[in-house]
Amino acid sequence: MSSFFSSGNAQTASDMQTKKEEVKQRITQELAVANAQTLINLILTQCFAKCVTKPSTSLGSSEETCLSRCLSLYMAAFDQVSRSYVSRISKERSSMTGQQGGLDPLNL
Repeated sequence: MSSFFSSGNAQTASDMQTKKEEVKQRITQELAVANAQTLINLILTQCFAKCVTKPSTSLGSSEETCLSRCLSLYMAAFDQVSRSYVSRISKERSSMTGQQGGLDPLNL
């Protein structure tokens, strides 16, 4: 047990911070993938319900056109919301950083 706590096996503070940042980045990436999958499933469900009135083994041309337009509109809306959100968060971070003497409260 004493070797577990010895300075030879202890990680430096910078090593621990680096690992913490790596874990945070992985979690953020996994959340982004999960959110994207949820969004795609929602879009497909909504567009399918709107465009495919009589399910069969294939789609008619009007159904394909409807699905294409529906998906494009959802993705364009998502893109606009995402850009607005990122812009707002960036502005908030920069204003908070300036107010607190360079400390970034969102980057713990």
